[in-house]
Amino acid sequence: MSHITHNEPHKELLMATAITTLIALAGLYIPVVGLLFSVFVPLPILFYRSRLGRPRGVLILVAVTLIVASAMRWRSVTSTVCFFELGLIGLILSEMFEMDLSLEKTVAVTTGVILGTGAVILALYGLISAESLWDQISNYLHGNLELALSIYREMDVSEEKIGILAQSMEGILYVMLRIMPAIVIVSTLLVVWSNLLLARPLLKSRKLFCPDFGALNKWKAPEPLVWLVILSGILVLLPHKGFKLFGANGLIIMMTIYFFQGIAIVSFYFEKKQFPKILRGILYGLIAIQQFVLLLVIAAGFFDVWIDFRRMKKGANDKNESNSQRDY
Repeated sequence: MSHITHNEPHKELLMATAITTLIALAGLYIPVVGLLFSVFVPLPILFYRSRLGRPRGVLILVAVTLIVASAMRWRSVTSTVCFFELGLIGLILSEMFEMDLSLEKTVAVTTGVILGTGAVILALYGLISAESLWDQISNYLHGNLELALSIYREMDVSEEKIGILAQSMEGILYVMLRIMPAIVIVSTLLVVWSNLLLARPLLKSRKLFCPDFGALNKWKAPEPLVWLVILSGILVLLPHKGFKLFGANGLIIMMTIYFFQGIAIVSFYFEKKQFPKILRGILYGLIAIQQFVLLLVIAAGFFDVWIDFRRMKKGANDKNESNSQRDY
């Protein structure tokens, strides 16, 4: 069965390049909220890759990367690689959709390919550049922190608060560099997950193929992952600095996975209790901006392993008993 529809491909090719470039440039040049635009760079590439086919999908990615690099006057390799990787997420997700893999494999393979590709590109650049990879990342983060500071100044934040932030910059940079593996993995997971959620209704509305992952609000993380949380927690408590960093990175990644499970529980009860869409939007926004509520959602996802908030184990057991009695 073909999942690809062709309709004025050249016109659509230009349209796809224009849309993706606009989103990327918005992510690049709009302060603060621009970061949110960047999250959606993969979506048009995913859609048009599914619609126009693999070669044209690759062409869109290459064109957008060159345009973005040109807009930055070829000065920032790290930013160019970031936007290339974002676009690549769209391509890989579309490939995974066509392979009709499970939800877990789709997310895991896409994330793995993106992380591997990014590491190879930056390592190769590090070999031919006078600047080490560590220095590149450090300078990139420092530049972004300086940018954030200048934005706060424009927003009329008090000089006292700006002074405190400026004095903390070295400390923030120190911590960010050491949890960088977790930041990169978590960011990739969130972008992959967000675009997967948005792509499903978009592809279906245009009658393009999209795997049936089932009801996502019934999703659960594999139970053995609990042991990784426990192991990461133990490593954090050990006196060795390297173990602590390894454990901290592990905990951040696992918290993200249990956030996905927690938000599935929230979505499950929103649907079960038939919450109005406006109220759902307000509550999702509250989860996004309130750290305490966010932690509650993560905790709900983690303890769901034992508490079974959605009573899914009971339902599965009842179904098995019913099948056994029928067989008997």
